Amino acid sequence: MTAGDAFPGRWKPNTGSSVALFEQLRLHVIEQADQGKLAPGTRLPAVRALAGTLGVAPHTVARAYKELEAAGVVATKGRNGTVVCARDERWGALSEAAAGYAAAAKSQGATFAEAVHLLAAAYDAE
Repeated sequence: MTAGDAFPGRWKPNTGSSVALFEQLRLHVIEQADQGKLAPGTRLPAVRALAGTLGVAPHTVARAYKELEAAGVVATKGRNGTVVCARDERWGALSEAAAGYAAAAKSQGATFAEAVHLLAAAYDAE
C-alpha cells in the first residue's frame, strides 16, 4: 500500500453478506498481512477512526482487533495503537502451542478427531 492508499484503502465490508462485519474486517486484515500489503509494524487506524471510515459501529472494529490480537496477527501497544505482527512471531507461537496440545492429546490417548473436536469447542467457547 502506498501512503495515499493507507489501510483500509477502498475496501469496505459487505453489509449484505451473511458474514458478520467484524469477521469480514478480521479476514481482510489477515489477508492483507499474509500478502505483505500490511507489513509487520504497520500501525492500524484507531478503532473510532476506522469505524467512521468503514461506516460501522466502533464495537465492530474493536471486536475484530480483539480477535486479531488473540490470534497474534496484531498487537495493541496502548496509546501507541494497534500494529501488525510479523508472521514468523504469530506462527511460531501458534506452532509451539499446537505442538504442546498435540503432545498432551496423544499422551491422554485422544484420537486426532477427538483432539480436533476439543480444540474446536475451545475455539468457539468465547
